[in-house]
Amino acid sequence: MRWLCLCCPPEAPASDRDALAWLALGFTPRVARLEDAVVAEVSASLRLFGGARALRQRLQAQAALTGLALGALAWAPTALASLALARCPPASAQGRLSERLDALPLRALSAAHAHHAMLARLGCQRLGELRRLPRPALARRFGPALLTALDQAYGDLPEVHTWLVLPERFDARLELPYRVEHAPVLLHFAETLLRQLCTFLAARHAGVRTLRLGWQHDAMRARDVAGSGELTLATADTTRDMRRLTRLLAEHLSRTTLAAPAGEISLSADTVLPLQDSSASLLPGPSDPLERTTTHALLERLSVRLGAGRVCEGRLHEDHRLDHMQSWQPWPAPPAIARRRPCGPQPTWLVQPPQPLRADTREQPTCCGPLTLISGPHRVEAGWWEGQGGMQARDYFVYRSAARGLLWVYHERPSSTAPASTGWFLHGVFA
Repeated sequence: MRWLCLCCPPEAPASDRDALAWLALGFTPRVARLEDAVVAEVSASLRLFGGARALRQRLQAQAALTGLALGALAWAPTALASLALARCPPASAQGRLSERLDALPLRALSAAHAHHAMLARLGCQRLGELRRLPRPALARRFGPALLTALDQAYGDLPEVHTWLVLPERFDARLELPYRVEHAPVLLHFAETLLRQLCTFLAARHAGVRTLRLGWQHDAMRARDVAGSGELTLATADTTRDMRRLTRLLAEHLSRTTLAAPAGEISLSADTVLPLQDSSASLLPGPSDPLERTTTHALLERLSVRLGAGRVCEGRLHEDHRLDHMQSWQPWPAPPAIARRRPCGPQPTWLVQPPQPLRADTREQPTCCGPLTLISGPHRVEAGWWEGQGGMQARDYFVYRSAARGLLWVYHERPSSTAPASTGWFLHGVFA
């Protein structure tokens, strides 16, 4: 068996240990908590990830992506031995397990460290010296738990663990160390919950599109103030990018006012969606995905800063009328439905409103000089269902102008709704 022990830095909050366990679940299903650390049995995963070194590097990279700090890390054939080696790294990683453990101080094993004062008076400073003492006398003096821990660490007795299982949905709470009166200050504490969320999503190989950050108001609030508040974060696509979610939350909190001081916050993600990892770059050189700003991340921040409806997205419609083929909707718009492509040529730039053109003696349009016919006519008769204002009866042509390039020109045909509206008009320009 091959055990990997993961420890959080001493200054890390207690909630980071849960996040560390969820991170390890993305590499093996055999993960357990052992005292103040997380242990994972990865012998069945080494071949999948390309060996112990590759697995360790990928785990460290995944921790960096989620903003989680890793402390000590150690490998061993048993879980207790990996924990002892992580607490007191030996000078050399070579040699048999028993030789490396014998050189460790008593504090490497919690069961031995609990009797450190008595063992020191007996002249025992290291685990090897402790093992050489008579076993019956040790059991009578310190109880069977010390011998059991020693035997399990050295691989002489089997270990029993309770494997961790990911919850079905993410819902975490955090009690604040003091009452927070301004919403932007909540970001510092919400980052702890975001780290847990990102490791939870990494273990499920998933992402989210909607989050809810809630807070509980102080009990000494005014009578007309509600007991809680919340805000909803929506992303344009499925993501678990820690830095992107943090920036989006910062934009929302900077525009939020707390009705009363907050004493507790919560973060929940009701819907977890599958997320495919992006392929690595084919170009040589380093590539840092955290420094790559995506279009969606930029639009998310702009929509929060400018307000709802100020950032719009174009949506195509199946309509033969050129000025009805696209509409602008507040971003993010609902997912687009597949549309059929127009059967004729379409200009790059639309002239709105259409510009009237003069006609020469042959009743042909002119624009900064004579025009050369390229194609046409492309007849459009549509909009009758909208009444007189929407009806269009036009013949479109593609003309070439020596001064302005390719032009999209139409000739208005008389219709029952507009019998007197005729003539030539410039409606678009081809780039």
